[in-house]
Amino acid sequence: MTKAELVWAIADRADLNRAQAKQALDAFIASVSDSLKAGQQVRLIGFGTFIPVKRAAGLARNPKTGEKVKRAASQTCRFRVGDSLKNTLNG
Repeated sequence: MTKAELVWAIADRADLNRAQAKQALDAFIASVSDSLKAGQQVRLIGFGTFIPVKRAAGLARNPKTGEKVKRAASQTCRFRVGDSLKNTLNG
């Protein structure tokens, strides 16, 4: 599902027009991004948890050439699936 398809689905299910659905989705994405950037988890009970993760600098290997390269420290995010979503996927 693309972002455009998700906007259509939100608009249809929430009885919103496409512009309102896009605005709501953009606000959700911005809020989650801001919280993760601040180092805070985002918990959506039943759906899952977005967890910020700091990766230390280190060495990586270019799989094509085998050359070792330095990897800068970075911040990323992990997603832990909630029970309701897991049951929906497996039920």
